[in-house]
Amino acid sequence: MKKSYHFIGIGGIGMSALAHILLSREEKVSGSDIKDSLIVQQLREKGAKIYLGHDERNVEQATCVIYSTDIAKDNPEYQRAMQLAIPLLHRSDLLAQLMEGYAPILVTGTHGKTTTSSLLAYVLFKLGLDPSFAVGGIIRGIGVNGRHGKGIYFAAEADESDGTFLRYPSFGAIVTNLDRDHLNFWKDEDGLIQGFKKFSDQVGSFQHLFWCKDDFRLSQLQLNGYSYGFSEEADLKIDNFQQMEWKSFFDLSFAGKHYKDIQIPLIGAHNVLNAAAVIGMSIKLDLPIEAVRNALLSFEGVGRRVEKKGTIHSIDVYDDYAHHPTEIFATLRALKAATHGRRLVVIFQPHRYTRTKDCIEAFPESFDYADLLILTDISAARESPIQGITSESFLHKIKEKASIPVRYFSRGELAKCLVTVIKPGDVVVTMGAGDITFVGPELLEELKTHLMHKERTSK
Repeated sequence: MKKSYHFIGIGGIGMSALAHILLSREEKVSGSDIKDSLIVQQLREKGAKIYLGHDERNVEQATCVIYSTDIAKDNPEYQRAMQLAIPLLHRSDLLAQLMEGYAPILVTGTHGKTTTSSLLAYVLFKLGLDPSFAVGGIIRGIGVNGRHGKGIYFAAEADESDGTFLRYPSFGAIVTNLDRDHLNFWKDEDGLIQGFKKFSDQVGSFQHLFWCKDDFRLSQLQLNGYSYGFSEEADLKIDNFQQMEWKSFFDLSFAGKHYKDIQIPLIGAHNVLNAAAVIGMSIKLDLPIEAVRNALLSFEGVGRRVEKKGTIHSIDVYDDYAHHPTEIFATLRALKAATHGRRLVVIFQPHRYTRTKDCIEAFPESFDYADLLILTDISAARESPIQGITSESFLHKIKEKASIPVRYFSRGELAKCLVTVIKPGDVVVTMGAGDITFVGPELLEELKTHLMHKERTSK
């Protein structure tokens, strides 16, 4: 008898990846979410039974219930599964089960996990290796964030935020960086650092472990495997990096060989680092380098990573997942270079009270490449408020230290208010890990209505 898997919060990017894999294996899948979405619709079309809203009746036919760290223990479906003694599996435990029998290549790090794991999965896919993968974004060109393949490799993100990256077996791994984040789980920076050390030590083949030499915390850990980066001391060294509009060019030196004129259709030094790690891994997997180069050339990116939402009246609107100061700075620097100095309007939604508190001093400078910053309300992400950490206090801190104009609009009025400050020729980017992702389409619709009204009244 086949299992019937029920996902509480199936529309989440991590949960939906696993649901895709199970559906590809012809397993029975159901799930609930608070609202419909493109991700939910895609799963429904593949055969998943979807419930909108959380209700205890949704789990009664399930033989296994999947939950994530974000699911509260008083969730009615979680509670009902407990009452009925239906086995409950954390998302990470299911992923560990799904990777059994494969050679898992895990990607972890505070920033860059999704792009790096997506690049890796895409290269393996394009080279005909039929990989399985579970990543944190929709890979354009493949169209999903999770896939069941019959090849030996399984590319997956390993989430450090709740320590679950320590649960996975691994053949190889890429560690992108180690920054101050998720201290609500790790308690302090030392706990976080030791977690990364333990993860790296658990990798099965140090010949297939790559870590970023440019990250000073990783460098201090004296990890096994191969280092990569712009550093002269890196085992895999990047040279001659140039960004030209929406493409990046660079050379690589590794294991006595020099690889010239590598090109990727991604912007920023941070993405060159991500691609370099994937190339290094590909070399150690004995993949033909020319085929790897060609695969990288055709990579179309990942959803919510400088994703263009549309253009109207010479205003370009993008959306990006960046929510930590380091990510924000790197993305805006690359975006400013790609858009030739056009006015860059950033709309930022802080994510989680804990992160806002832990990173408050680093946020102001992270927006240095913007020309105008619009702040909106903190996205709580199920966290309880922290005294003194409010949208108002965050606004005050940014205004006090930022070198650019800063304004605030409430989330409910955001799209309508933005129309009053955005000008023709602007580059607009929404940033954050919350519902800020919906603001781009809302803004484009408001701009369309606004322009139509102006045309009518001017006649």
